[in-house]
Amino acid sequence: MRSGLEVAKDLIGKKLVHNSAAGLTAGIIVEVEAYMGKIDAAAHAYKGRTKRTEITFGEGGFAYIYLIYGKNICMNVVANVAEIPEAILIRALQPVAGINLMQERRQKNNLRELCNGPSKLTQAMAITKNHYGVDLCGDKLFIETVENFQTEILATKRINIDYAGDAANFLWRFVQKNNNFVSK
Repeated sequence: MRSGLEVAKDLIGKKLVHNSAAGLTAGIIVEVEAYMGKIDAAAHAYKGRTKRTEITFGEGGFAYIYLIYGKNICMNVVANVAEIPEAILIRALQPVAGINLMQERRQKNNLRELCNGPSKLTQAMAITKNHYGVDLCGDKLFIETVENFQTEILATKRINIDYAGDAANFLWRFVQKNNNFVSK
């Protein structure tokens, strides 16, 4: 297994696919943030294991889904090995399949606004709390390689983690340079 920082960079340019009963939706991952567990005051697992963070203490390759602000769902990819709780928040996608379905779910027609934020993309892709713990190597919710995808990756500070002290300044947000689908 690889560290969350390695996985985070490697996720840029991969495709997130959800094959739901309503239809297939997919988007190229263009923005992520790494959360490095016990060494990262911004990580949910920083203060230890809870029912919410249990999946992050397992093997990498599974979905860590949680609710924020009492209404928004966010999706993370668990990285590393058991007992090293690292996860990568998927912050933005460039929609590439099932766009009409995404527009219907989000009640938006503007392609750039469908998946340019963590809860926007889960709504567009119909990713719910029921996907907590899903094996991302399965056939329902998974990540796949995009052939011949070339990208330059920029590292910046993560967003909305001012509470995290020095960790707020870590350059653990990765984005595809010059991509219009990155969050605001």
